Amino acid sequence: MKKIIVFGGSGFLGSHVVDKLIAQGLNVTVCDKTESKYLNESINFQKCNILDLDEVKKAVKGSNIVYNFASLADLNDAISKPLETININILGNANILEACKEYSIDRFIYASTVYVYGREGGFYRCSKKAAEDYVKEYSNTFNLNYTILQYGSLYGPRSNNTNGLYRIVESAIKTGSLKYEGNPNTKRSYIHVEDAAESSVEILREDYINESVILSGQEPMKVIDLLKTLAEIMGISEDKIEFIDKPQAGHYIMTPYSYSNNIGKKYIPPKHIDLGQGLLQLIHLIDN
Repeated sequence: MKKIIVFGGSGFLGSHVVDKLIAQGLNVTVCDKTESKYLNESINFQKCNILDLDEVKKAVKGSNIVYNFASLADLNDAISKPLETININILGNANILEACKEYSIDRFIYASTVYVYGREGGFYRCSKKAAEDYVKEYSNTFNLNYTILQYGSLYGPRSNNTNGLYRIVESAIKTGSLKYEGNPNTKRSYIHVEDAAESSVEILREDYINESVILSGQEPMKVIDLLKTLAEIMGISEDKIEFIDKPQAGHYIMTPYSYSNNIGKKYIPPKHIDLGQGLLQLIHLIDN
């Protein structure tokens, strides 16, 4: 049985991917600074700080496949913490790459973002782009197989107030109004975290070796239309929608990969969670 290590497996997306890997009958170890709230008897846990190369090597030794979801992932947080973003997102990832090279793992899977293709994204985009470049260079130099997963706007269970949709829903529950700060033309390709996790396991197939794969929603959606959908679901009058046209440093307006000449495969799951049903689920989880 293949041994799979998931760095950052205690987090929002990582914990869902762990669940999907376990469902496939795989041997999974979560490596994180904090123990996952979603562990069960089928999941191993190893405390690990990705900035400690010795700890990383100890975790990776004997594994076949390594995922890295460990990062400073909040764009606003990254804007105010450029050095921490560099350390975690670039140096931490490089430590994992070094361990993967040393122990000749079968494949390294890196969790990136569609931000890497855009003009915006601030220090978060810079760090993810640099990390992607290191992944590809390790492949070129040391024949390390990889898959880079570039995620769109995630939402769903286990998110928290670092997630954009979570913040909107939580605020609406507390205040009875829906607010969004940003450009009125903003579009996002929302993808439910369980669809993203399922896709993150499907890409273990050989045809995704040494590829960049885009995992985003079915179709881009204007944020104002999303707010109207939420208003209808939550029984909030549309006059309680407050769209604040306020510049957001580092945030993109359109889906950023539309600006790029780079070619990435877009994986669309054959079955996916409907946005309306996903929003109902999120509202219920936050309100209880």
